[in-house]
Amino acid sequence: MPGHSPCAPGDGGTILHVRVTPRAGRSGLAGTRDGRLLVRLAAPPVDGAANDALVTLLARLLHLPIRAVTILRGERGREKQVRIDGLPPAEVAARLELPS
Repeated sequence: MPGHSPCAPGDGGTILHVRVTPRAGRSGLAGTRDGRLLVRLAAPPVDGAANDALVTLLARLLHLPIRAVTILRGERGREKQVRIDGLPPAEVAARLELPS
């Protein structure tokens, strides 16, 4: 669905739908597409390095402790569901500067 937000309500926070591109030149957000947040990660998808980089990047951008960001699904794939504890979807979208 074009325009569909990657942020959905979750148990006590937000579920964020993410598509990652590992081994990018540098880590950062790359917009949204098909209801997913596009994230480029400099880390390779080896030994959980890309997952760790994703959690660290999202925690930093959202101004949250790392423990507040958890990968729920997709640890071995590019498409992931990430739980953000303590923030509603509108606040996650605002902090990530996502279009509403």
